Amino acid sequence: MPSSRSTLPSWQKLTEHQRAASGLHLRELFAGDAARYDKFSLSIDGMLLDYSKQLVTEETMRLLFALAGECGVEGRARRMFAGERINTTENRAALHIALRADRPVMLDGKDVTRGVKDTLAAMRRFAAGVHAGRIKGATGRAFTDVINIGIGGSDLGPRLACAALAPYANKRPRLHFVSNVDGAAISSVLEMLDPRTTLFVIASKTFTTQETLANSNTALAWLSKKLGGKAAAKHLCATTAEPARALEFGVPAGRVFPFWDWVGGRYSLWSAVGLPIALAVGMKAFEELLAGGRAMDAHFTGAPLARNLPVVLGLLEVWNATFRGATNRAVLPYDERLGLLPAYLQQLEMESCGKRVTREGQIVDYATAPVTWGSAGTDGQHAYFQLLHQGTQAVPAEFIACCRPHHRLRPQHDILLANFFAQTEALAFGSTGTDSRKLPPHRVFEGNRPTTSILLDELTPRALGALLALYEHKVFVQSAIWDVNAFDQWGVELGKQLAGRILPELRTGGPVSIHDNSTNGLIRHFKKQQRRKK
Repeated sequence: MPSSRSTLPSWQKLTEHQRAASGLHLRELFAGDAARYDKFSLSIDGMLLDYSKQLVTEETMRLLFALAGECGVEGRARRMFAGERINTTENRAALHIALRADRPVMLDGKDVTRGVKDTLAAMRRFAAGVHAGRIKGATGRAFTDVINIGIGGSDLGPRLACAALAPYANKRPRLHFVSNVDGAAISSVLEMLDPRTTLFVIASKTFTTQETLANSNTALAWLSKKLGGKAAAKHLCATTAEPARALEFGVPAGRVFPFWDWVGGRYSLWSAVGLPIALAVGMKAFEELLAGGRAMDAHFTGAPLARNLPVVLGLLEVWNATFRGATNRAVLPYDERLGLLPAYLQQLEMESCGKRVTREGQIVDYATAPVTWGSAGTDGQHAYFQLLHQGTQAVPAEFIACCRPHHRLRPQHDILLANFFAQTEALAFGSTGTDSRKLPPHRVFEGNRPTTSILLDELTPRALGALLALYEHKVFVQSAIWDVNAFDQWGVELGKQLAGRILPELRTGGPVSIHDNSTNGLIRHFKKQQRRKK
């Protein structure tokens, strides 16, 4: 049975349009329209979005905007901002926008921003105390290092922001991040730090996440061994939606910073989960980050579809993934500080839209989220750009760069940006030789590889906030078009359940036979090797 989406008039027209436009080449599109860049670029508040090198025409965009209208993108956005419980499988609102709002946001008749302001004030006092050396460890020494223990949204957002905003960071404390349950992750950090001057931030929405609790118990044992059990608590703080569990773990009451169940993990860096950011760069910079996100919220809800950056970016991905059949997309930040952005967007986009069931429980008959991957340029040019230019797949790519760097090495920044501009040009137009000189096949670049370019004036806290909110709303647009719930992630649950069953089997003797023969064989081999080590 066709889905309710694929039977929409605009959907059908886009399908027909794609067939008719499949032979278009970017060389022809640019040659036929001297104003193409002006028609297919947008800018707001220090951010430029150029999508003229995407394989779209004015008709393509007209049909995509019509699709957005038929799918009710604007109405769905209003419902989210109004506090409706749009996360239907968990009966929750999705109000991460309230974390950066400067006006009341209502949920069940209550203004949730009051609690947000209280938490921000507590974060401000705590960060200022750490920076001034007033908040100390058990031995009376100031904290020189902070380890954030979290995973997923409790790690990726703060980790990215701290790296991106490093030029704004204080000399102390230094920030470290531990997410993987692999003991090598936390042990490699602990072995180079002094427990007397180390503060741990335990970040977990539920305070039941297996990886985070395992690493937190290791941290607590390390502190207790080095400083004594009673002293360890002075080196802990927590960010969570379950404060009682943090208190039970041993975190002092005044150091538990709450957030709420209407904050999704991958949308949580704006909440108390962003405490490491405030500790790294100060609360003023953190508030500028919030201001950048808030400015993008206002743009998303106020700009018409055709001038709306998140809408355009989301529709381009729908066009490429659903109608043109692109199975993956590259995110290529030409800024070392944004090197973690592809990993951050992997969670944001694939956990939000990597789904095959609509909000009504119907199996989709179209492609949803593509695989997101990438790394910082120019490193990628010497790794996988061969495939981007001459591989059998035409991978849509987003290139991101900053016009003004924080460093003073202008010649190197010029080289970086020259490569940024050159790569999108080469991908679009390629090189097949000249009338007088025919290239051998291995030297031919067919081009016609679609790219979008995003240029920031400068990577400031405000600009970073706007960039991250841009992608949040882009994902929301895609979820509205694909009719999936962007705010749940049931796909991660089955593996967790099975791991919970297998763990006791690894710690006991005797044969294992209750799984499939592959899993049984793998477990038996592991246990055999463990016994040999003993």
